[in-house]
Amino acid sequence: MKLVIVESPSKAKTIGKYLGKDFEVKASVGHVRDLPKSSKKAVDIEHGFTPHYEIVPGKEKIIDEIKKAAKKATEVLLATDPDREGEAIAWHIAELINDESTKSKVKSLKSKIKRVTYHEITKEAIEEALTHPRAVDQNLRQAQEARRVLDRLFGYGLSGLIWKKVRYGLSAGRVQSPALRIIMEREREIKAFIPRKFWVVSADVETKEAEKFTVIADKEADSEKEADDIVETAKKSDWKVLSVDESETKRSPRAPFITSTLQQSASSRLGFSPSRTMQIAQKLYEAGYITYMRTDSTNLSDGAKAQIAAVVKSKYGENYYSPRVYAAKVKNAQEAHEAIRPSNIAKFSLGHSPEQKKLYELIWARTVSSQMADAALLRTKIVAKAGNDDNPEADATRRNGAGIPTFSATGSRLVFPGWLSADPESRGEDVELPKVSKDDGLKLLDIVSTGKETEPPARYTEAGLIKELEKRGIGRPSTYASIMRTLEVRGYVTKENRTLHPTDTGEVVSDFLENNFESYISDLFTAEMEDKLDDISVGKREYEKTLSDFYKPFIKEVKAKEKTAKVTNLGDADSQWKCPVCGGPMIIKLSKNGKFMSCAKFPDCTGARTIEGKELAGPKETGELCPDCKTGKLLEREGRFGKFIACSNYPKCKFIKNDENAKPPSSGVVCPSCKTGEIVERRGRFGIFWSCANYPKCKFAIKAKPTGKICEMCQSLMMLGTKTIPERCSNKVCPNHNPHKLNK
Repeated sequence: MKLVIVESPSKAKTIGKYLGKDFEVKASVGHVRDLPKSSKKAVDIEHGFTPHYEIVPGKEKIIDEIKKAAKKATEVLLATDPDREGEAIAWHIAELINDESTKSKVKSLKSKIKRVTYHEITKEAIEEALTHPRAVDQNLRQAQEARRVLDRLFGYGLSGLIWKKVRYGLSAGRVQSPALRIIMEREREIKAFIPRKFWVVSADVETKEAEKFTVIADKEADSEKEADDIVETAKKSDWKVLSVDESETKRSPRAPFITSTLQQSASSRLGFSPSRTMQIAQKLYEAGYITYMRTDSTNLSDGAKAQIAAVVKSKYGENYYSPRVYAAKVKNAQEAHEAIRPSNIAKFSLGHSPEQKKLYELIWARTVSSQMADAALLRTKIVAKAGNDDNPEADATRRNGAGIPTFSATGSRLVFPGWLSADPESRGEDVELPKVSKDDGLKLLDIVSTGKETEPPARYTEAGLIKELEKRGIGRPSTYASIMRTLEVRGYVTKENRTLHPTDTGEVVSDFLENNFESYISDLFTAEMEDKLDDISVGKREYEKTLSDFYKPFIKEVKAKEKTAKVTNLGDADSQWKCPVCGGPMIIKLSKNGKFMSCAKFPDCTGARTIEGKELAGPKETGELCPDCKTGKLLEREGRFGKFIACSNYPKCKFIKNDENAKPPSSGVVCPSCKTGEIVERRGRFGIFWSCANYPKCKFAIKAKPTGKICEMCQSLMMLGTKTIPERCSNKVCPNHNPHKLNK
């Protein structure tokens, strides 16, 4: 019996279907070992930056099962993902298996442990992979280890300083902080932008054949008077066609998806966040529907190209097929992967949910269209003029008498769809213009001027920021989604209508890092470090030297900055706002809820206002003793969700008095843990959840409202599900948590 080890249970299930009874497939369920949370134990800096790994909590049972199966197996095949992360997981599993054989004093299992890789989960790909086993690639593994250790040293080094100098609980990251800086640079541009007013003049005209179209002045007016003069002059003038220019242009298809472009397109077209896109893509990959989704390569295999050729020729026609090779967009394209593509091009739609089907269809369209002929468009530009001056240059510059600017209209018409047949979402709208000739007369129907203002640069969307990071060489495919998620979870940015807005906290953290560690969050440092990690992955650079070259000057600079003053004052507040207590001047400070105004005399005076100017009342005693600790006094405080009453001994005592007049909605279901409280609705940082009313004494909680029923399989509470799954078990480990999969 041969043992095959993969990361996820769903992947194990798919691969298990392709292998016979001579194989056993087990899942590690992700990483089995990681660095401990304690920074002191994590890395032995003095002995070559040696990492100290610990078994991930909760994985003990899984590891024991793998070890037992490995002892019985004739061969152990590590079939984790084909990238650095997958190589690292494979190495950790191999190390744990070898450690077990050493402890048990049995023959070493090292000789029967092999590594196999594949880029799609199909029967053919898996069988082909099994014929080419190899050893774990230590260069790839060390590159992943170097990234992990580097990020830990960088993050803990700067985060500790930020806690001391800015505020407790904040963090910095090697890739996260440059991304935040880029967002803040754009925000400063927006704040510094001074809008300029201008006027656009547009006219509705009609041909002799009574065909109507709209022309717009080729030059904007700088003042309302200038615009009014153009309108008045144009009304008194005769109109005619000055020129007609028709040209055929071509639109070429885009390269197949790599990780970054998939995230960008899924964000703009489907509204998926990068992390959501990767979760859905992971499901499609594990089901065997698409190739591996973390890649920098735009390559397609010969087999895939043959499939595409067959589909294009049969579905669209011979003249629609045009084989192409795309150059890599990313420097040092990571490992020789393929682009993200369907495993079977003949399948136009696949997926177990509407989201999966949408993403699959997006990938299918991009893949197939990448090997198709250019689309041909006929572009038409009609230039019209009012007045009798035949000199176009004079028309464009003079603003007195009958001289007014030329007006033009631009249209396009699809002549040959080409690749747009497979990807119609990329087509856009045709703008048809009437057939006219030079010197044809035109009848003016209406002419108006519209006042506008120049607009500041747009804030980044998630898709736009990923594109910018990729252009600057910051991050790699596996990091983009986590960067976006970290910035949002840390409270450094908020998403409003898909655009990223930096918060007050994000602004303060970025300012601190830019002022004190500019070189370490620069594009140059971050991109060069990515190149060094790439060099480690191919054996061109040493692990220890790379980390040593970074860490020695870095930690020296961190220690030097410990002498700087704490960032408590963010500047003087507007002079219109006076302290509500003493009437003195105020300064701006940062709390965990954002900026606020504090009396400049603090702590001698505790007067405070919100950043909008509303008075903030300090904690007020209620005259009651805390019923929990018996020593603290109950204080009325104001938090981000309004006023509440809590113990003065916080955080040692976390008693919070419930508002009798504002009880949270109850489910009427008794808590199965403490048997006394009811399950009530609550709101946390990630939205609504349901927990015991006796919190914090009882910490029972579930994701959705309980129905009152008990699961027949594990005796846990049943809770509300979705439209397609009305009810499910609240226990994530229970098979009934996903009842739609029980009969499959």
